[in-house]
Amino acid sequence: MKISTKDLWAGGLLMFLAILGLFINGGFLGIGLEQHTLGSARRMGPGYMPMLVFWLQFALGAFVFILALTNGPDPLERWTKLDFTTLAIGVAVGLIIWRVMESMGISTNYVQVGVACFGALCILAISPAWRPLGLVLASFAIFALLLEPLGLMLSIAALCVVSAVADRDHNPISVAGMTVFLCVLCWFVFIYELDIRVPLWPTIFG
Repeated sequence: MKISTKDLWAGGLLMFLAILGLFINGGFLGIGLEQHTLGSARRMGPGYMPMLVFWLQFALGAFVFILALTNGPDPLERWTKLDFTTLAIGVAVGLIIWRVMESMGISTNYVQVGVACFGALCILAISPAWRPLGLVLASFAIFALLLEPLGLMLSIAALCVVSAVADRDHNPISVAGMTVFLCVLCWFVFIYELDIRVPLWPTIFG
């Protein structure tokens, strides 16, 4: 059997993180740390979208895992010293940021988690091997951090810019086009159709 080790690990990791997320969110067979209200597709509760995303992630992980059994061989690459170093420093920086913000009393609305993750992932992205994963995940963190103060549109723009840096083949025109497309799509789906109440533009200035 020609097994792709990379895809096998990737699929397994996706499924593991999805189950962990469902458990935390409370959408895993009614069991979880926080029982967020799910609501419906038309009137989503705070737990609906995370639940949907995690189940889709689990399905994607299962698909990748099954395909990995036949699309190999593709062994894992050896980690370099830089890979280990940036991972260790990134984790340390994230924990330090977490503790500092906690000591300052900044721990509301997951800001503490977002800032710690963003700092750690930026350090991780110093390594070329970690760059795509680190910057893509960092773009999610920056989106979550900016959504309330700067609104949906600027948050999407920041997400696109940070994630685009992960791939050096991108150019400003393609990034701008992707940003405009996502802004229009998200406005139509989440604001116009689903009537989700999130600010479109900055509210930080009142």
